[in-house]
Amino acid sequence: LNNTARQQEIINNSEKIVESRMTIYDTFAQCLSDAGAKFYGAYWCPHCQEQKKLFQNSKNLPYIECSTPDGNAMIQMCIDEKISGYPTWKFADGSVLDRVLSLEVLAEKTGCALPVVPQ
Repeated sequence: LNNTARQQEIINNSEKIVESRMTIYDTFAQCLSDAGAKFYGAYWCPHCQEQKKLFQNSKNLPYIECSTPDGNAMIQMCIDEKISGYPTWKFADGSVLDRVLSLEVLAEKTGCALPVVPQ
């Protein structure tokens, strides 16, 4: 292979790895959503950002933004759900955990299969 072909092969392989990882986290996040899990947070919350990073910021994460756009208040839905801190996870069995949760804990709480990251 010449250099250009070799570089293109490296780019293609990198894209496949990124795509497969995103698919793995998206599938897990969708399973959490389907299992009735809800993740309440605020855009300005550093622990919420930490939680989102565990999912590579998956769009399928069952995330509910509780902050008003100006960051000075909580939206009514979150007040009604009695959210008192971020991040807060609520599960179908009625249990509530208010901290960053590992993927292992989320899998255990929901019965979702842990994502397997390709080597």
